[in-house]
Amino acid sequence: MATNLGLNDDLIREAQKLGKHRSKKEAVNAALDEYVTRRKQLGILKLFGKIDYDPRYNYKRARRMKRH
Repeated sequence: MATNLGLNDDLIREAQKLGKHRSKKEAVNAALDEYVTRRKQLGILKLFGKIDYDPRYNYKRARRMKRH
């Protein structure tokens, strides 16, 4: 999808340098990916303390069972 955006050239150059991206497009796509990932993580954090769990659940035993 072709889109014309008025982006801050200084920020784009800095993102390219920090991320070692070869193009502006690559830098913008990486930034958008990080943004979306971070927002999803924040959504999960909002659930902290709101989800009940079974205190008898043994995650170590469950991991061992997956390997077999």
